[in-house]
Amino acid sequence: MFNTNSVKTKMTTVVEHFKEELKKVRTGRAHPDMLANVRAEVYGQMSPLNQIANVTVQGATMLLITPYDASNIGKISAAIRADQSLGLNPSDDGRVIRVPIPPLTEERRKEIVKTTSAKVEEAKIALRKARDDARKDIKAAELAEDAKKRAEKEVDDIIKDFNTEIDKLFSEKEAEIMKI
Repeated sequence: MFNTNSVKTKMTTVVEHFKEELKKVRTGRAHPDMLANVRAEVYGQMSPLNQIANVTVQGATMLLITPYDASNIGKISAAIRADQSLGLNPSDDGRVIRVPIPPLTEERRKEIVKTTSAKVEEAKIALRKARDDARKDIKAAELAEDAKKRAEKEVDDIIKDFNTEIDKLFSEKEAEIMKI
């Protein structure tokens, strides 16, 4: 019998990565993960924001960034401003950076849903790759033909479940994005 645990593990990893990507998608409410992809040049190297500052939420529409070293405030503000996909305009008072989260327009919401659907497709491609790898392993395994068919059917059922989960997560996120 073919062991499908490795396939399930790979597919679970894909879904977990997809969930992490969804956390980074802007929904109109402030969330520290919105700035997860921001990198600022400090001490001669590019560093992720979470390694050079503390990011907290202040109210539903404001992020508060407290740099560990106050001399990096300008570089952090510039890095946030430079990320055009965020469309944010930070301001600082010399100690902390405040990032107001502007309300999303209908057009911007649709654009965000469109880019999020691209992430859905990437996740599904990764699931199909895991399925294809499993099928290669099944073909290479020394099993009877009917056992190979059963194993392939089991892998197909597994991918169907994971695809359904990704679609469900996307639907929930889409509803959250489109909600005013």
